[in-house]
Amino acid sequence: MAVDQLQLLALKNFPLVHPGDDLITLIIQNLGEQQIMLNPGDVLVIAQKIVSKAEDCYVVLNEIEPSDQAQKLAIQVDKDPRLVELILRESNSVVRHCPGVIIVEHKLGYVMANAGIDASNIEHDSNDAVERVLLLPESPDDFAQQLQTKIARLFGVNIAVVVNDSVGRAWRNGTVGMALGVAGLPALRDRRGEQDLFGRTLEVTEVALADELASAASLLQGEGNEGRPVVLISGLDIANMGQASFNNGAALLRPKEKDLFR
Repeated sequence: MAVDQLQLLALKNFPLVHPGDDLITLIIQNLGEQQIMLNPGDVLVIAQKIVSKAEDCYVVLNEIEPSDQAQKLAIQVDKDPRLVELILRESNSVVRHCPGVIIVEHKLGYVMANAGIDASNIEHDSNDAVERVLLLPESPDDFAQQLQTKIARLFGVNIAVVVNDSVGRAWRNGTVGMALGVAGLPALRDRRGEQDLFGRTLEVTEVALADELASAASLLQGEGNEGRPVVLISGLDIANMGQASFNNGAALLRPKEKDLFR
């Protein structure tokens, strides 16, 4: 799969996404407006937030009634009890917590801060008393597969799709892009059995390819007011990876029994 270069292009003038919008159609229309031709092996990286917006994953905090558990935890983490209740509802379990943050196992399996619930870069009601937050999409893997299938059907070209989000990490400060949903490539690429530069057999090497692409795309997507939620990555030699090795975002989730931090 060795390549000499990759090209990353952020789609321009992407419209604001609202609940009920056909996001797949918006993406295809935007590609057409910019006269971008997709080629086999291209990767479209889609920011999770616009998928959530199209799916109307908004929640109004005023409509949330905190449980006793949420109220007790809210005191410990110094957070709004309504938000804590929502975090608990979106999670399988609480992994760690400290003032300012709750690390959970999201109901989709991701281990992340605050269940991925966010209030940034979303439209808020003019009434200051109405506070909205945005949840993660129902199934990022399903959305990625739907977009990949639609493009293949319309244009006869096999591309890959990654739905990404920004997350923090154990050991290190700052956020990076992480893949939530994947279609059309090996999200986790197994290189065990291959040889290194000096002929030594690789025994443990598995590459989080989708995460690497997600992080690269996030450099263009930005975290503030950039307004560039869709990035096209060209030059990846997906065809030579073997379709049998393709897997989705779920392949990147480490089982709890193998996770030294849980």
